[in-house]
Amino acid sequence: MTVLENILHGRWDELEAQHKTGPGEYEYFRRKFVSLGQARQCVASVYEIPLGKSAYPYHYHLQNEETFFILKGTGALRTPEGERQASAGELLFFPAGPGGAHKLTNTGTEPLVYLDFDTHNDLDVAVYPDSRKLGVWGKGVNMVFPEGDAVDYYQGE
Repeated sequence: MTVLENILHGRWDELEAQHKTGPGEYEYFRRKFVSLGQARQCVASVYEIPLGKSAYPYHYHLQNEETFFILKGTGALRTPEGERQASAGELLFFPAGPGGAHKLTNTGTEPLVYLDFDTHNDLDVAVYPDSRKLGVWGKGVNMVFPEGDAVDYYQGE
């Protein structure tokens, strides 16, 4: 069986799960099956989102692209076009840039499970429009800043 066939037949749950919680509505279980080191520019994980939760806030990337294939459950998908329901069997693509902004929240009666395929550039910036933050990821950097902390290019030089 291929990796995708194993996942679709329930074997994805044999992968080690990383559990992460944030404040309020944020919680997920992530099982990586293609990670950096195995691949240079592609990562793939299975996410399981508990009832009423989201993995991440509404955001978009300046470099990386994301594709979700929903394996099980239903959720509210927020994009720049508004909010709609997404459900098992749907393939969702989020391009880099403001047009690819997204947030997926489990609104169903069972865990929301999706396969997440992402490109991975050496350095990426994520923009969080609701909280006006910027996240900088890659090359040993993992930081989030309020947009209001911006300074003049030459400040402190």
